[in-house]
Formats: sequence, structure tokens, C-alpha cells
Amino acid sequence: MDNRENTSCSFRTSIGGQALMEGILMRGVDRQAIVCRKADGSLVTKVEELELIKDKHPWLGLPLIRGVVNFLDSMVRGVKALTWSAEQLPEEEQGEPDKLDLWIQKHFSNEAAEKIILTLAVVLGIALAVGLFALLPTLLAGLLNKLVPMGGWRGLWEGVFRLVIFLAYLALVRKVPDIARVWMYHGAEHKSIFCYEAGLPLTVENARRQSRFHPRCGTSFLFIVVFISILVFSLIRTEGTLARMGLHLLLLPVIVSISYEVIKWAGRHDNALTRIVSAPGKALQHLTTAEPDDSMLEVAIEALKLVIPEEKGKDIW
Repeated sequence: MDNRENTSCSFRTSIGGQALMEGILMRGVDRQAIVCRKADGSLVTKVEELELIKDKHPWLGLPLIRGVVNFLDSMVRGVKALTWSAEQLPEEEQGEPDKLDLWIQKHFSNEAAEKIILTLAVVLGIALAVGLFALLPTLLAGLLNKLVPMGGWRGLWEGVFRLVIFLAYLALVRKVPDIARVWMYHGAEHKSIFCYEAGLPLTVENARRQSRFHPRCGTSFLFIVVFISILVFSLIRTEGTLARMGLHLLLLPVIVSISYEVIKWAGRHDNALTRIVSAPGKALQHLTTAEPDDSMLEVAIEALKLVIPEEKGKDIW
């Protein structure tokens, strides 16, 4: 457990965040805010009103549909925010655009090029996740099955490979210096939200005392996705590796939708069962969060203040 104070929540907020390059994105019920710290120590902010697709098409907000919709929406907004935060870094730290980006910028207008590059980033991100955590475990289990026929245990071995790859990925990413600072901002995000949920004044001193392990973190959602996929994929009895891969791809939206409903339910309740469900995700946050410094807490608090609704209670989870 974290040795910091884990103050009891007076309520649970639907406000959530994402750690960026030297900054944090906070998303409220009707707007989102990005706050980044510049090299000179000053803060730069970007606040946007949220236009949600479910407002135009209410059926997309129904249970078992909203999970996939919200996941894709969060990915798009997250990539845009990450790109914007990187642009706030000193030029020498931004790096050179790759050849594909340069080609797109040369052949399309600025607006079209930005949309194309964003779409490619989201598609490649999803493809990498699907390849690593859905298809690769199936391929490895298929190769193992040729050496040692596993029969009905094949789905279990796919799950073992999936979990090992997931944990190894988190452990390796943590060693990247830039990512290590992102994880510190991730911890600052959690501490500021805990402080807000406890009803305490949003100060660095109050936030510093909070836990950095939050039950409604995206890390917890990812673990639930992995766990639900193990349960669902274990029901597949098709032997062909390619056929199993195809079925896994078809079932991914179902798994994401179920996982979203599980974490939403766990976030709304506090009992023995929900604490058990949340425990593995909180344990994994030892890999995806780190203790922030006070300057990072200042960024998190500023971003949070910008999205707290004027109408009290509007953001209750």
C-alpha cells in the first residue's frame, strides 16, 4: 500500500485525467482542460468545451454500447492532447518529424494533414495494442499447441501469455526516462482528484498527503479488459490459430464494452466485492504512477480547477 494518507471520499467524481508530456489533461462533464509547464516554469493552458457524440445520438450512450464509443473518443482526445503537450516543449526536445509526417504535411493542407496524422496515430496505437495483447498471445499459444497439444487448456495458456506480455510491457515502458516523468504526472493527477473527492481545499499540501493509487484509473480499466478477455476467449473452442485470431478481433468490442460497465459499477460502489475488483488495477499502478513533486501537483490542481462544474454535484460518478 501507499504510505500516504488515503482520505475517505465524501463523493466520487466523474472527472478523470491523463498524464501528458510535462502536463495533465483533465476532463469534466462539459469541458476539458490541458495544463502544461513550460521550460521557463510558467503554465500554459488550453480549455475546450466537450461536444459528445452521445448528445447527438443518444443510443450511443446506452450500456454495452457506450464503452467502445467512450474508449475511442478518449483515445482521439488523448492523442490530440499528447501532441499539443509535446508542442509546448523546447524545440530541441521535440524531435524532428518523421518522413511520413513530412510527406503528409507537404501534400495536404494544414487542417487535413493534422486530421490524417491524428487518425494514423490512433489507428497505429489501437493496432499495436491489439497485436500485442490479443493476437500475439494467440499466436504463441498456437505454436506451443503444436509442440504440446493443450486441448481445452489452450485458452488458459493464451491468457497466461496475455497477462505476461501486458506486465512486461508496463515494466519496460516504465524504464524510458520521458515516460518516468509522465508517470509522476499520473500520480499527481490521482492525488489531486482524491483531494477533491475528500472535500479538502485544493492545495499542494493537501494533495501531497493523498494516495496515488486510484480505483477508477485507466490502468485498472486495462487490467479488467485483459481479465475479461481471458474469460471470454477461454470459451472459444475453435482449434485453428487464424480462426481464433479472427474471433478474438470480432469479440474485442464486446470485451471493451463489458469492461467499461464493470469499472463504472466498481467506481460507483464501495464494498468488499468492488474492492476486490479494483485491487489488481491499483496494484498495477505501482508501475504506471510515481510520486510527483510539488510543481507537478500544482499543474494537476490547476487543470482540475478548470473543469470543476459550477453546479455542485453535476460531476457525481
